[in-house]
Amino acid sequence: MLGTGPVAEARRTLVSAADSGEFRAAFARAVAGTGEVFLGNPAWSAAEREECARLPLAPTEATKAQLGLGWLMIPTGGSSGRLKFARHDSYTIVAAVQGFSTHFGLARVNALGLLPLHHVSGFMAWMRCAVTGGEFRPASWKAIEAGERPALPAQADGWVVSLVPTQLERLLREPAAVEWLRSFRIVFLGGAPAWPDLLDRAAEARVPLALSYGMTETAAMVAALRPEEFARGERSAGGVMPHARVELGDDGVICISGRSVFRGYYPDWRHERTMFATADVGRFDAARRLHVLGRRDAVIISGGEKVQPLEVEAVLKSATGCARVAVIGVPDREWGERVVALFAAGEGFDVARARVAAQRELSAPQRPKDYLALADWPLSEAGKLNRPQLRARAEAQLRAGAGRGSA
Repeated sequence: MLGTGPVAEARRTLVSAADSGEFRAAFARAVAGTGEVFLGNPAWSAAEREECARLPLAPTEATKAQLGLGWLMIPTGGSSGRLKFARHDSYTIVAAVQGFSTHFGLARVNALGLLPLHHVSGFMAWMRCAVTGGEFRPASWKAIEAGERPALPAQADGWVVSLVPTQLERLLREPAAVEWLRSFRIVFLGGAPAWPDLLDRAAEARVPLALSYGMTETAAMVAALRPEEFARGERSAGGVMPHARVELGDDGVICISGRSVFRGYYPDWRHERTMFATADVGRFDAARRLHVLGRRDAVIISGGEKVQPLEVEAVLKSATGCARVAVIGVPDREWGERVVALFAAGEGFDVARARVAAQRELSAPQRPKDYLALADWPLSEAGKLNRPQLRARAEAQLRAGAGRGSA
C-alpha cells in the first residue's frame, strides 16, 4: 500500500503542479519516502503557500502516522477562507475505490481526467485507475470544449469521465460533443447542483449520466445513481455505496461513517468510528436513494420562512437556460434576510422570464427581491462556486444601489 511504512522523522512534502504528468511523478516520489504528503493548488497565492508552510508538523512520537494513517493531506479549503486539509491514507483511498468499483460493477476503471489532480475529484479519478490497474488519460477541458476530443481505445470495462454541470451544459449544445459523450460507459456529474432542465436534456440525448454525492472528507463518492437508473427517470444522488454508511441527523443533516471517511482536519485527528456530520441536508426516498437538498449553512430565513437556495436556483436555471445562477441571502431590516438572485453577465439570463417563473413556481418567501448581473463569476478549478467571493461582490453591488425593486 502507499505510504504505510513507519515515519522516522517529521517531514513534509508538498505536491503542487499544474501539469498532470509532473504532478503524478512528484506524487510517486513523495509516497515512496516517509512523512506527510500535502496536495497543493498550483494557483495558490503567496499568502496561501505561506499559510501551508506554517502548519505545525505532526509529532513523530506516538502518532497514528507511525502506523501509516492520515499521512495524505487533501485540500478542502483555500481561496474562500482558512486553508484546511483532510487527512487520508492508503486505507481510506483504497476503501473508496473498492466501494466505487463494486457499486458500478467495474473490474478496472479507465478514466479520462479533466479535473485538477490536487482536487479530490481529479485525484480519485486517477486513484481508481491506479488501484484497479486501469488506464488514466489526462485531458484539457479547453481542448475538449474547442472540439479536440480524444478517440479512446476500446476497453472491456469502457471509459468514464467526470464533469461539472457547466461543462455538461456546453457540451450538450453541440451534436458532435453529445455523440462523444455517448461513447463513455459512465459520465459522472458533480461538483455543483444540476438543474432539472439540464438533466432532462441529458436524458433526452441518451448521455449515460450518473449523479453522485461525496466530498473531500469521504474520498469522493459515497452515493451514486447508476446510468440505467438515470435513464429510467431517477434524479437523486442514488444509493449509498457499500463502503459507506449514511444517516440523517437532526433537521435532515447528512451524517457519514465508513472506511473511506477522513482521519481528521490536519493537524488534528478524529475517532474513526464516529459519524461525520456534513454541512448538507437531505432525505431518503422509499427506495433508500439519497436526495441532497442543500447546505445547512446556506438556508435563508426570510420573513420567518426557510428558503433553500437550491430550489430557487433550479427554477431560475430551467426558466432561463443560464447555467451560472446562484441565490443568496443578505441582511435586511424588513425580512431578516433578503433573497437575492445572481447571474453571470453575458450568458443570456432573461430577468423578465425569471420573474415570471418565480411568480408561477415559487412561494412568496422564495421569490428573489433582487437580480444582479456579475461580470466575473467566481469559480474554483473544479467548477465549484466560490460563495464567499460571490456574496462579497453582491453586497458591494447592493450598497451601490444595483438590483433594487426587481422582485
